[in-house]
This record gives sequence, structure tokens and C-alpha cells, in this order.
Amino acid sequence: MNKQLIAAAVLGLAVAAPAIAQSTATGPWQVRVRAVHLNSDNGDSTGLGLSINNKTIPEVDISYFFTPNIAAELVLTIPQKHDLRSNGTTIGTLRHLPPTLTAQYHFNPTGSVRPYVGAGVNYTRFSSVHLPAGVGIDRSSFGGALQLGVDIPLPYKNLVLNFDIKKVWLGTDVKVAGTKVGSFDVDPVLFGVGLGWRF
Repeated sequence: MNKQLIAAAVLGLAVAAPAIAQSTATGPWQVRVRAVHLNSDNGDSTGLGLSINNKTIPEVDISYFFTPNIAAELVLTIPQKHDLRSNGTTIGTLRHLPPTLTAQYHFNPTGSVRPYVGAGVNYTRFSSVHLPAGVGIDRSSFGGALQLGVDIPLPYKNLVLNFDIKKVWLGTDVKVAGTKVGSFDVDPVLFGVGLGWRF
């Protein structure tokens, strides 16, 4: 009986060893670097025809995997400068910093194609706001975020090719002479491609 138990234990370890080694080799952390195209919705209720320019920006995100399927991702970038336009004419500039935190579910964490979905919250801080005299905006914005993406393992240690789409709700109230005249909702869709490293 003891020999049978020992043999079963050895067999179990032999089967589990590759999975344990893979788990140890990959680790719970993942860092991605992406190029992201920001395509703004430019919703405006002020009657001023407000819009900002679309642009491609750098993005870095840090993920922590609590389980093989469940992770949290913090999306970071540097403050982004935009032209603010009224009916197509530039009337000023501003910068915004929009860190986003999402909870993700990864459907196939060990497969050759690894899709995921995410949902979370965005905080945007507007700075370096240069607008015509008497025109102002609220400097902070909270909103939701949705995410859809896929990681594709590359033939290099722990590297993946990443494609990612996010919808972020962010906006601000617009004031003229201290009186709110409406809101400007950037609400961008962000299309990203980049590389990730699991460790």
C-alpha cells in the first residue's frame, strides 16, 4: 500500500511539475508598452462646437494576476497636449492625464490566443489650460472605462503581442464668466498595439 501511495505521489508530481514551473516562470506581473490612437467623440452641449484633435500617444500599463484568469491593470501615460477648437478654429490648448484602473477577465490564459475583457474607472486631470479670457473648465473628471483585448504569445521568453481597445468616459463642465454653459465630453475610443512581458 505504501509503495502504491508513493508511486501515486511521484506520478502526481511528475504531472504537476510542468504547470508549477510555468507558473513560477511567468509570475503574477505583466508590463505592456503600447502605441495608442486616441479617437475622441467630442460631444458638446455648449453650442460652441468644441472639439479636440485626435492623436497617437505612448501608453504603459502594469497588470497583476490574482489568479490565471483575473487581473487588475493600471494604465498610465504622460500628460497629453491637445488643441481645443470651436467650430474648427483653434481657441486654446490644454493637457490631460488620464490614468485608468480596470479589472480584467482572461478567458484562455495559457493558450496561443489569450482574449480578455475589462471594466473600471478613469480619473482625468486637466492642466496647462490656455483658453480665451473668461472661459474655463473643471480640472478633474471621473468616468467609467471598458476594455477588450488579446495577448498573443511570441517565440521569445514571456513576451506577447497585444491588441487592445478601450472606451473611456471623460468630460468637463465649461464655464463662461463663471457661469456653466454646458459640458464637453471627450469620451475617446483608444486603439492600441504593443508588446507585453510577463514576469
